[in-house]
Amino acid sequence: MEKVTLADAFDSIEGYWDPKIAGELNGQAVKLATVEGGFVWHHHDEADELFFVVEGTLRLEFRDDADMTLEAGEFLIVPSGVEHRPVAEEETRLLLFEPTETRNTGNVENERTRADPDRLG
Repeated sequence: MEKVTLADAFDSIEGYWDPKIAGELNGQAVKLATVEGGFVWHHHDEADELFFVVEGTLRLEFRDDADMTLEAGEFLIVPSGVEHRPVAEEETRLLLFEPTETRNTGNVENERTRADPDRLG
């Protein structure tokens, strides 16, 4: 067992949109990411994805124009198969909870894809 202090863990992350694994349980990964700007439109065929805003503001855009804005302390679960695009106008800290093997860009392969994210620590 190892205690994780979120502030310290986030401070160790360099760069944006590069999630790091902070822990795993029951086949699920707790990932931390610092984000800014827009990400790629994508979906996850077989995985729901939880976005929890620790600090900052995150807008999740959806193709049906039902965008959702999350503030610190709020989370949203995006169901599998739903195309979405996260956007942060300013630096935002996220906790993501999803199956360990979930690729950050889902069905898209590009320079931001992290198929096997690094572990913190």
